[in-house]
Amino acid sequence: MSNKPAASLQVHAVPVAGASGLIPLWQLLQGAAGIAQAVQAGRSMTAALEAVPKAQRPGVQALSFQALRWWGRAQALRTLLARKAPPAAVDALLCTALALSWREDLAPYTAHTLVNQAVEAARRHKDMRAQAPFVNACLRRFLREREALLAQTEHDPRAQWNHPVWWIERLKKDHPQDWQSILQAAQSPAPMSLRVNRQRTSVANYLLELQSCGIAAQAVGEWGVQLEKAVPVNQLPGFELGHASVQDAAAQLAAPLLLSGLQADPATPLRVLDACAAPGGKTGHLLECSPAAHVLALDVDPVRCERIEQNLRRLQVKAQIVVANAARPSEWWDGQAFDAILLDAPCTASGIGRRHPDVRWLRRESDIAQLAQLQTTLLNALWPTLHPGGRLLYCTCSVFLAEGQSQIQTFVQHNTDVLILPCPGHLMPQNGFSRPAVPDNVMGEHDGFYYALLQKRSS
Repeated sequence: MSNKPAASLQVHAVPVAGASGLIPLWQLLQGAAGIAQAVQAGRSMTAALEAVPKAQRPGVQALSFQALRWWGRAQALRTLLARKAPPAAVDALLCTALALSWREDLAPYTAHTLVNQAVEAARRHKDMRAQAPFVNACLRRFLREREALLAQTEHDPRAQWNHPVWWIERLKKDHPQDWQSILQAAQSPAPMSLRVNRQRTSVANYLLELQSCGIAAQAVGEWGVQLEKAVPVNQLPGFELGHASVQDAAAQLAAPLLLSGLQADPATPLRVLDACAAPGGKTGHLLECSPAAHVLALDVDPVRCERIEQNLRRLQVKAQIVVANAARPSEWWDGQAFDAILLDAPCTASGIGRRHPDVRWLRRESDIAQLAQLQTTLLNALWPTLHPGGRLLYCTCSVFLAEGQSQIQTFVQHNTDVLILPCPGHLMPQNGFSRPAVPDNVMGEHDGFYYALLQKRSS
């Protein structure tokens, strides 16, 4: 995105550089409003962006990320400006403009420019053209009465925390000491963190390589570096050779937690199962930690299995990749027990709101119970495939107890052969380096995660 234009700029199209020329801001606002409308209808931002023309995608994505991060405030303001909700497309455009302009210090462009271009977006859209005067009236009123309108939203929890009310109440119940910091963390864009492939280089050496390329970074944890500013992966030294992978610092704990201390006969490689493996980040890390291991990577989606293959090919490692439902071992298991199982279970993704601000608006409260039941099914299905003395690492990128601590407590109560080993448990989303989430391991900024390491007792 270009820098914020001067306040005096009066144009009908703010130029933004695109692959095929200059893209007017009204066009990007149309795209961002379309993404917001898709999210409101239950479609992920990632999927919706696929339909956006490639040249527009970076600009639309940047505006969409910011708009959805402040969507609660925008909804509260729109309710004051128009008590009756307008048609979905108009509502999405109005809320997008409000979310982008409600705070001048955060706005990518001046408020007047955003309003001007939002009205232009309505005028140029066949389904919104008749509503352009309505859009203009609402947004001009917002400019005139900004402070009074904002004051009226201060006691609306949607506006204050920019999350659905049910989500806020759930966090208050689950994490009475941390709920505010969890919500606040979701409002900050996530940093770009990399996992260094220590089979090919060291963290210290990779930091030097980054420095030589003019990329500022610092070490996080035992395997990672965090960039001061995100860059395209093709600018990362050695990326295509597998020297580094994009992975959050909290996610980098999975493979070492599972494999650390597991002893194997050199003549008999560890048998490791990576259930629900796509897109393959943790699969690659397992093979970086234990190159001789035989890893079976499962995923139910053939397209996502192709992503696993692509990622492993770049890292120059191999795993057995199978399209299968991990909850149905009879369809894929050969009867040989595994020494280690990584179950990165499907979840609400409530811990990664910084990276995916659409998640909070996609989820429904009923999703928690449905996903918790799926997690239970997976645990019960995979536990019998584990060798006595073997380990299963259960993890989710969720901060909800039903998908973490409560899930594992119930599982242990129903299985007498489970031994819980030391593990981080719930990691709260964290900004900065002020509070290490794991003793003696400063992880820097990271997403919310849950880890439980379970060992099967020998008979």
